[in-house]
Amino acid sequence: MLDHGPGDVRFFDRVAPLYDRLMPAARVEPLSNAFSLSHRPVRTVLDVAGGTGRAARALSGLVADGPGDADDTPNDTVDPGDVGHGVVVVDRSREMLRVAHGRGHVCVTADATHLPVPDDAVDAVTVVDALHHVRDQRALVREARRVVAPGGVVVVADFDPTTIRGRALVTLEDVVGFDSVFSTPNDLARFLDREGLVGRVVEPGFGYVVAGRVPR
Repeated sequence: MLDHGPGDVRFFDRVAPLYDRLMPAARVEPLSNAFSLSHRPVRTVLDVAGGTGRAARALSGLVADGPGDADDTPNDTVDPGDVGHGVVVVDRSREMLRVAHGRGHVCVTADATHLPVPDDAVDAVTVVDALHHVRDQRALVREARRVVAPGGVVVVADFDPTTIRGRALVTLEDVVGFDSVFSTPNDLARFLDREGLVGRVVEPGFGYVVAGRVPR
């Protein structure tokens, strides 16, 4: 994953072969609802902290004109014009990306706070079930806002720490040794507003989705 606390990347490198067996598939409907807030067609998406491509598999069906074509190996730079229309999986864990690439996804090894993409280059950035792992969340959001073209969206799916299951997850991640920082959906929507996006809670609950549209 991206910019994690000490040891997190190594942890995900180790669990990469089993990760998709342990995690449920990403939910398509709330992500689709978030994309519907975009004021531009969503054709190119950066799935930041995308790991094995678990979310990218759900997102690919939502992207106009279908997915792009994977290169021979995960790489360190990407020109969205070169990958065509589709979802690009971005992560720091090379082992997670190895799994994603094996499933046909375009993959880029990069940090969430330094995306190798020009300004206004993509239609959406997604961060699915991973924002709480990112140490500098403000830097991630600002970088996402930079690369998303006006009218596009930044979509975050994460976990509400005030719910019963959320409190259990916070405890579990603390036991594992993650340096996780969780937000409630309303707090995250307000945070996106402060960072110059139009924040909105798309779906509340334990596993919530918040979107921020980039103003035109």
